[in-house]
Amino acid sequence: MKPIRILLVDDHAVVRNGVRFVLEKQQGWEICGEAATGREGVAVAKELNPDVVIQDVTLPELSGIEALKQIKRNSPGTEVIIFTAHEMEDLVHQVFDAGGRSYLLKTDESNHLIEAVRAAAEHKPYFTPRVSEIIFSRLQQSAIGGERPAPGQTLTTREREAVQFIAEGKSNKDLAQLMGVSLRTAESHRAAIMQKLGLNTIGELIRYALRNGIIEL
Repeated sequence: MKPIRILLVDDHAVVRNGVRFVLEKQQGWEICGEAATGREGVAVAKELNPDVVIQDVTLPELSGIEALKQIKRNSPGTEVIIFTAHEMEDLVHQVFDAGGRSYLLKTDESNHLIEAVRAAAEHKPYFTPRVSEIIFSRLQQSAIGGERPAPGQTLTTREREAVQFIAEGKSNKDLAQLMGVSLRTAESHRAAIMQKLGLNTIGELIRYALRNGIIEL
């Protein structure tokens, strides 16, 4: 059996240790690296070129969605499994649109994680029953004309990343540097996002980010 090299990306060491404990019991499976931020995960994945990346969707410095996109761009053969506490429908679909193959909840039984890694190593998707329900619900809505998405479900990946930075307390100058735009563009971007979400204060934006799994306490 071909060895499976796995990279763990999560900002909580206790989660990485728990996943390591479960997966290293599998013969021929190797945890080849770990990372605690989105940017670090992208860099380590580029260096190690693992078979499978297991990462959270809520990460410091770079959102999990953007990290996923960059990992797939740098290493197309690497499969990414999202392993998170958040089960919002829009997040599930953003992950698959970005190139993710599996979406698991941290409340799922450990055997789901093992099966997801096996599937990913063969470049196959893996869905838990709960995620399958979410996907089927969206397909049903599309088939009958659907409902208008709530504010925030229409955020682009770029906008979601900006919301994360703003909610984390980054200044307009920080936002400009992190997103690679001018200060004026960053200021306009912040104002446009607040208007799009129908929010008036940073406190409201922080509460929105917490409710939608963009940041964590």
